[in-house]
Amino acid sequence: MLELRNVVKSYEGKPLLTDISFTVAEGETVCLLGASGSGKSTILRMIAGLDFPERGAILLNNLDLAGTPPHLRDFGLVFQDYGLFPHLNVFDNIAFGLRMKSIKHKGHEVHKGEIDRRVYELLEQVNLVGFDSRKVTDLSGGEQQRVALARALAPSPRLLMFDEPLGALDRSLKEDLLNEIRGILHKTKIPAIYVTHDQEEAFTIADRILVLHEGTIIRDAAPSEIWRDPQFAAVAKLLGIGNIIEAEMILENKVKTVFGTFNLNCVKNAGEKLQLLIQQPPSLSGERRGGEVIEQIQLTVEDILFKQDQFQVKARGAVLSESKGGLVIHMKEAPKVGDVITVQVQVKCLS
Repeated sequence: MLELRNVVKSYEGKPLLTDISFTVAEGETVCLLGASGSGKSTILRMIAGLDFPERGAILLNNLDLAGTPPHLRDFGLVFQDYGLFPHLNVFDNIAFGLRMKSIKHKGHEVHKGEIDRRVYELLEQVNLVGFDSRKVTDLSGGEQQRVALARALAPSPRLLMFDEPLGALDRSLKEDLLNEIRGILHKTKIPAIYVTHDQEEAFTIADRILVLHEGTIIRDAAPSEIWRDPQFAAVAKLLGIGNIIEAEMILENKVKTVFGTFNLNCVKNAGEKLQLLIQQPPSLSGERRGGEVIEQIQLTVEDILFKQDQFQVKARGAVLSESKGGLVIHMKEAPKVGDVITVQVQVKCLS
């Protein structure tokens, strides 16, 4: 098991990471999700031994890795820019790590026959059978990333790390390769850390998602749990979960917004500002579930966009004239711009 314990790191004299602690269990895929500059890649570099924490510890199976150089950690890395050797063909790129492992562990040489078997096994695993003699510079982006994945897997690493690996690929290629990576990780049971700022990638591949915000992990849970209960406005915004609106506590259990006043207990004092999450629920009006409430609000339609099997509707509050913010909702039938519509929404307090 990999463990980061109270890791602290600064960049150019300013705090970048504060008290970062998490674990990655055997066979688990953990996703580090955060905006650009949140410190995701720095965490990977420290785990790989390419950078060092100012405080805290990084342990593997309870052994501190501080004194272990990168090449002895037996960790695999997959980058966005592939990092392939352009002068080597596909076979030799994949075999590189096996040959280095053979040199590294003297007296435990990997024979050529074993290397050949392993490379051809991986070519089949990443759907590149017959590509062994190809130049990597002649491959498409998706094919190059498959080679990079196979090369990382070849030495059977103790941990796999992915740093925005699909950022340079178009949407269809990204979806296909993401599902392939997920299948390979589940089959091999190799623990993995996957870094991305793309919520769709995170929800597809992760067993657990760690959301980074302002140098700390503010949410650590399974994808379904985070989607159901983001808890923080920063998490909901990053993941595109519902609508975030400003509100004010006016009385105990009463919250005022530009869309009306809601009966909601947000554990705030009268006069305090807060943020709410507004979503479209499948439940009935007036039903309450664990800190949330279902309400009906009226909206004036401002814009309509067709989204596959439904319509994305942007609307503003229809009741209060001071309404400035808008909500985005989804409807099966398209209203008209200017229509006043009544919708049910689930309202929840956020930290």
